[in-house]
Amino acid sequence: MTAMLKLPRLTPRQEALPILPACWAVLRRDLLSSIRRRQELFNPLIFFVMVVALFPLGVSPEAEFLRDAGAGILWVAALLSTLLSLDHLFRHDFEEGVLEQLLLQPQPLYLLVLTKVLGHWLVTGLPLIIMAPLLGVMVHLDGNSIAYLCLTLLLGTPVLSFIGAIGAALTLGLRSAGILLSLLIIPLYIPVLIFGTGTVMAADEGLAIGSYLALLGALLVLALTCAPFATAAALRISVSNS
Repeated sequence: MTAMLKLPRLTPRQEALPILPACWAVLRRDLLSSIRRRQELFNPLIFFVMVVALFPLGVSPEAEFLRDAGAGILWVAALLSTLLSLDHLFRHDFEEGVLEQLLLQPQPLYLLVLTKVLGHWLVTGLPLIIMAPLLGVMVHLDGNSIAYLCLTLLLGTPVLSFIGAIGAALTLGLRSAGILLSLLIIPLYIPVLIFGTGTVMAADEGLAIGSYLALLGALLVLALTCAPFATAAALRISVSNS
């Protein structure tokens, strides 16, 4: 049995803000757990690279076509890569009994959930952003388009993680949860996909992109403020029904 979650002992100075060391304990445990499970850590990144690399072979290797479709290719690959990792967001904690401990902690559950989603983004979304410039060169995007692509991924991938966390919590403990999770989450990902690719395409055509970035930012703020509460409620329901 994997070691249970241990919250650090609080110093007198930390007792005024006990949530901070608790969140750090959750984040640290999630990051260490991801490092131990290297296969699950690298699968989304490998999938991201494979989709982008194989797309020209299956459709067209022409530079002009890839330049026009490059932003969409990278965004769809990033979306699917994030979806690939969502099934494990809460499942390991649920199977090891850690999730029940989180529910019993005196700290607000939505803040602990926010920390877990942050950890998920650090090990899935951030590597995709780091890899995006190299893959952007592969699909013949220019430097300006690659910069805007990375900016949209920086704004959009956290939204994917927050929305996915709600679906992962709702399907926790169900059979064929991966298929059900995809059916629940993919329709909610469409606005992020549209605004993300639309930003890069508008920048490539010399159009104003302020409205696209504002909408992506609004989606991020909405997900940041609402998704942790929805995920916490879904976790309570799933654990109580298990």
